[in-house]
Amino acid sequence: MTALIDDNAARAMDRVYKRQRYIYNVTRKYYLLGRDRLLRELQPSMGDRVLEVGCGTGRNLVSAARRFPQARFFGFDISREMLESAGAALVRADLAQTIRIAQADATSFDAASAFDGRSFERVYISYTLSMIPDWQAALRAAAKAVSPGGSLHIVDFGQQDRLPRWFHRALHAWLARFHVHPSPAFREAMEALALEEGFRLVWRDLFRGYAIYAVLKREP
Repeated sequence: MTALIDDNAARAMDRVYKRQRYIYNVTRKYYLLGRDRLLRELQPSMGDRVLEVGCGTGRNLVSAARRFPQARFFGFDISREMLESAGAALVRADLAQTIRIAQADATSFDAASAFDGRSFERVYISYTLSMIPDWQAALRAAAKAVSPGGSLHIVDFGQQDRLPRWFHRALHAWLARFHVHPSPAFREAMEALALEEGFRLVWRDLFRGYAIYAVLKREP
C-alpha cells in the first residue's frame, strides 16, 4: 500500500496492543458481540475480493477464509504489533499464502493503490470505527473501496439505549481506557453516506442496543 500512515496513531495503537495482543482473542470474545454474525452474512461469491479494515490479530480473516474458501481475503491494520500477531495466526492456520495483509491507515487508504489496485466486493469493519478519532474519514474511505454491487458491513458498540443507564456509563468509561469511543452519530453518518454515494443502508440494533450492525449495499 502506498497511502500515508499517521505515525503518531500507529505508535499509539502499538502501545495499546504491545502486550494486549497476546490475550486479545481470548478476552474480546466475551464482549465484541455480533462479529460472527457479520462474517456469516458476508456471503461472497466465487472469486470475490473481501477486505477487512483494521484486521487486528487476524481472527476474523481466518474465520471468514475458512467459511468462504471460494473468495480472496485481504486485511490491513495501522498497528505493527497487531500485524505481527495476524501474520503468525495466518501461518498457524496455513493461510499465509492465501490471505494478504499490510500496514495502512483506515482514514487515508485508497482502494486504487491498495494491494493490486482493485476494489472489493465485500468490505467489513469489526469494532474498529469506535477506535478511530476521525472515524468519518475511515467510513468514507471504506465506502470508496466497495465495487459496484458490493457491500460494506460494520459492527461496533452501540449506545445501549435499551439497557440500564449505569451499564452504558460503566461500559463507555471502561472502553475509554482503551481509546474506544462509540459515537451516537454512527447512524446519521451512514445515512448521509448512503445518500451521497449511492448505497442502500440496512441498520440493526443488536442485543438491546449493545451493538450496532449496518450493511451499506452499493448499487450495481
